[in-house]
Amino acid sequence: MRTEDVLAAIATGLWRWDNASGTVTLDSEAARLLGLPAEPVALPEVAVRSRFHPVDWNEINGIVNLAVAEGTLAEARLRIMDEDGRVLRTVRSRSKPLENRTADGRLDYELIGTIQEIAEAQPGTTAVHTPITGDWRRSREAFLLDAGRALAEARSTAEVLRVAASLSMPGFIPDGLAVFGVSGDRLSIIGHHGHDPGDEGPFADMPVQTDYPAAEVVRTGRAIYLPSPEDYKRRFPATWPLAQRFGRISWAFLPLIVAGRTMGAWMAAFKHPVSFSPDERSVLTTVARMLAQALQRAGVAESERELTTGLQRSMMPQLGPEIPGMTLAARYVPTGGGLQVGGDWYDMIPLPSGRFALVIGDVQGHDVRAAGLMGQLRIAVRAYASEGHRPDAVLSRASRFLAGLCSEQDTGPGRSGDTSGYSDFQSPRFATCLYVECDPQTGLLEVARAGHPDPAVRMADGTVLMRPTAGGLPLGIVPDTDYPTTRFTLEPGETMMLCTDGLIETGGHDLDTGWARLRAILESQTPYDAQDADPEPRHLERLADLLVQAVHGPSSHHTTGPLADRREDDIAVVLLCREGEGCGCETPLLHPSRPARRTMTTVAQAEPERVAGVRQQIRELLHDWADPEQVDAAVLMVSEMVTNVLVHTDGDALLMAEAVGELGSRRLRVEVADGSDELPHKRHPGEMASSGRGVLLLEMLADDWGVDPRGEGKSTWFVLLEQSKPAEADGD
Repeated sequence: MRTEDVLAAIATGLWRWDNASGTVTLDSEAARLLGLPAEPVALPEVAVRSRFHPVDWNEINGIVNLAVAEGTLAEARLRIMDEDGRVLRTVRSRSKPLENRTADGRLDYELIGTIQEIAEAQPGTTAVHTPITGDWRRSREAFLLDAGRALAEARSTAEVLRVAASLSMPGFIPDGLAVFGVSGDRLSIIGHHGHDPGDEGPFADMPVQTDYPAAEVVRTGRAIYLPSPEDYKRRFPATWPLAQRFGRISWAFLPLIVAGRTMGAWMAAFKHPVSFSPDERSVLTTVARMLAQALQRAGVAESERELTTGLQRSMMPQLGPEIPGMTLAARYVPTGGGLQVGGDWYDMIPLPSGRFALVIGDVQGHDVRAAGLMGQLRIAVRAYASEGHRPDAVLSRASRFLAGLCSEQDTGPGRSGDTSGYSDFQSPRFATCLYVECDPQTGLLEVARAGHPDPAVRMADGTVLMRPTAGGLPLGIVPDTDYPTTRFTLEPGETMMLCTDGLIETGGHDLDTGWARLRAILESQTPYDAQDADPEPRHLERLADLLVQAVHGPSSHHTTGPLADRREDDIAVVLLCREGEGCGCETPLLHPSRPARRTMTTVAQAEPERVAGVRQQIRELLHDWADPEQVDAAVLMVSEMVTNVLVHTDGDALLMAEAVGELGSRRLRVEVADGSDELPHKRHPGEMASSGRGVLLLEMLADDWGVDPRGEGKSTWFVLLEQSKPAEADGD
């Protein structure tokens, strides 16, 4: 005997429900039980759904979702309706949900199960009719757990409302939702779902004393359940005409209570009759409590974000006014580790001399106190600069100001008693700072640095050099500190970058690897990338965005630095471009000529350790030189020339280097000037001599060299011609 015959004999049919395609396949017995002709058929989902009682359909949705989550069978009792809405019979469905991945990769499920007709309880018996034989309690608990988790993860009022609109309650899914808030004696709608735009108009602003269910819930703090339109019309006749046009059948209005205070009301409306049994009221009440707490948390979080964002933005200046011949761009990104305020800042200050100053700094920490100190320090620096003080004097006064400010907090009132909770707030803080005075006419920059990272300069051809500058201690450590000044010129087409250490070290990087990451971004944004194919100019704003994205973008999480942790810090970055050919602030030429690379550095007698920085600067200038041995030779000659000035004269060494020409055939000229009139001469050092080989090295390694006397002092120079290919030894 066939299995189909056995199942038909016991009034049991088979069905297959494909949720992905929306089709239902029935055998002949299953079709008969659903009130269809007794023959195998495949129908669309909507045709089969119309045969189920709407309440039972809502119930089975929750049971199937629970079975999918737990990997168990879904069992339910369903009432079958005819086309006129009369109940034909009651069937029991048992099915197994199977996960099925669709062609587009989406995970869906398929139901395979049986339908069997069952007898209803006869009048007068003790059997109680229950529309669903699935585990109602487990479905309710699973729903509440999911709802609680989703509401707890919502971070804004809009997210809370989206979660509330997506809740699928077991057995009764609301067709319309609305959340009401209270402000003084007025009731307003915070959000709604299941209504057309503009439907909230009559309810958007009403007195709490209005004869409306939500208003009464707010006044009394008690829920109101209206199972039928007759109940609504009888209890609230004044507002019934407003609710009647929505075509709902049942309503539930519940108070939103947090810490004993009613903060609003929640409405759940249904298009099918709901009796609001004790179980249903319990679910609605629990959801209302979770919704109230989620709205309270979201409101507090939004207030904090608005406060901290407003505080930080009020402290950050607008870059302006426009400077003829120069372009500015800046970014500030607070740390991702909680409070959206910190100690980083930047500023642009017009000076009485007609110049302007760029300031960037970082107060220790990224908390409220750091933000407060940052605001005070920024105002102080602006005041000192506006008085016309030189860069070194501005930083000296700022250091004295910050040290005094922290000292006053340490010894101020309120320090008696237990101060353990305020130890971090009262502890001294320091700040790093970089102050640059700019002359927009000549491009002359005067830089004073207080423990801050050096600036970087992107030259007109895209080469990036880190500009070593003299510096002193961070502000606030020693009140009376000197800050030497470094001068150099920003040539037309060059861009200078000032940044805090957050841009360098975020993502587990140290200073070296962080600079390498930023250098790759800076050098990639040159007009030579576009050539003829892309006439669109490259703006400084785009470069600023790319620098931030390199640290906070998705790719930064795959290119972490050598450190084990991902240290997060605030980020401030300022870009200054002196407009000219090749800078990208203007439309690039279709056939641009490669501009010269130039760098200039001063090494003082008291700073012999800066010779190492000079060597590094020459290597960066020649980073794409064809022959690495020529680079080593240039570094050796520069080191020898600068060291000779420091050893054999009483003055400082001024280094000027320039590389011109096309790639592969460039010409490097390096000049070291000093104030001594004594000319270098060739020596014949012995085998064990430790000096005297400078001129010999120039003759052996340079393509040309010489000494030019000047009015005061002299200039020693050499020329190196780039070789396209390293020279090969004969016979090899």
